[in-house]
Amino acid sequence: MNRRTVLALAVGAAMLASGCTGTGGTSKGADAEAPDDPGKVTGTITVLTHRTDLVQDGTMKKYAAEFNKTYPKVKVEFEGLTDYEGEVKIRMNTENYGDVLMIPAVIEKKDYPKFFASLGTRAERSKKYRFTDYSTVRGKVYGQSPIGVVPGFVYNKKVWNAAGITDWPTTPAEFLDDLKAIKAKSEAVPYYTNFKDMWPLTQWTNVNGSVGCDTGATTRLAEGDPWADGADLRVGDTLLHDIVKSDLVEKDPTTTNWEASKPKLAKGEIATMWLGSWAVVQMRDAAKQAGTDPADIGFMPFPAQKDGTFCAVTSPDYQQAVNVNSGHKTAARAWIDWFTDKSGYADANLALSPLKDAPLPDVLKPYEEAGVKLLDIDDTKGAEVKSLDNQSEVGIYKPDYRQDLVDLARGARKGGLDDFLAGLGDKWTEAQRNLGS
Repeated sequence: MNRRTVLALAVGAAMLASGCTGTGGTSKGADAEAPDDPGKVTGTITVLTHRTDLVQDGTMKKYAAEFNKTYPKVKVEFEGLTDYEGEVKIRMNTENYGDVLMIPAVIEKKDYPKFFASLGTRAERSKKYRFTDYSTVRGKVYGQSPIGVVPGFVYNKKVWNAAGITDWPTTPAEFLDDLKAIKAKSEAVPYYTNFKDMWPLTQWTNVNGSVGCDTGATTRLAEGDPWADGADLRVGDTLLHDIVKSDLVEKDPTTTNWEASKPKLAKGEIATMWLGSWAVVQMRDAAKQAGTDPADIGFMPFPAQKDGTFCAVTSPDYQQAVNVNSGHKTAARAWIDWFTDKSGYADANLALSPLKDAPLPDVLKPYEEAGVKLLDIDDTKGAEVKSLDNQSEVGIYKPDYRQDLVDLARGARKGGLDDFLAGLGDKWTEAQRNLGS
């Protein structure tokens, strides 16, 4: 899978009900102390990773070699897992789940101290790093993402320009008009849903916060109706519905193919897809392989502004953590610190660095030049939102309801948009009542 966050959230949300009961406790010490003297840090550590591609092509081994220049007495071994969520979930019923691992979405936030060693306090780490809220429990941080992502439309600039569109649309209505112009003036599919692969549909949840320019967007989900009039998810889901309803997508969404969509967008056969900054490098690579110009791949924010400014939320990728049962916590912590601060992993992936003082990656230069405001969302109520999502069975981090939305828009499902969104809101608010929110 090319994008771990959407897959992990989709799988994790489905697994939450079954839970992870592991034996991980805090008897062996709940903190992973930062090393004082790199030369004295010893041990062999196993790093579990979803990046099987980087294990197979030797990239992770190269990272380990660089790490050893600072920590020569630590041996790093990697285990790439194809079904990362499924396999790690099973392992976490024991104490044997590596020394360093990416926190599976199945683990509820409140349970982090049972399975992971603390990396320090939120007050301390938030001065330097983004995304600390996402793994903070009772003031302590249990994970650190090495990269961040920003949502947006990946688009073929050549196709858009040929249709006479040179400025980013600032409203959903303008965006629809632009797609209609592309349909009228080119052979390109104006928008590609990636319906069949399902997980790309979950990307639409990242409109939350981006539409209203609201750092408290997660709190709004916890406390209100996400599909009330004017709410971010309602705006995003309405746009997706209207794109499909206006026949601006592929002829048969049930036959889409994610891997095949990349060269199609690169060659201008597809004009636009809502994904994230992580996808830009993949599309540019596809352009190189297809013999087209990588510079044709553009990236634009959601068509909404507040006080004349576009906004886009930032979010973490998988967060690395130290197994609370590890016998080499200091070495494991050394790896996480080095990989986050020194490895260059974020640069290599053209991703947003978790370091607050780092420059933006090249893929976000258009955002920077256009004055797009990047929002670090307050995730204090993130665990509550996931519980609500699970209780309501809506699945904002799963593809099912948006597949239903697309089916509704293309006439494969009966009903109207307002009733559909109202039904989602009813389920959500009922879950709030049941959970005492």
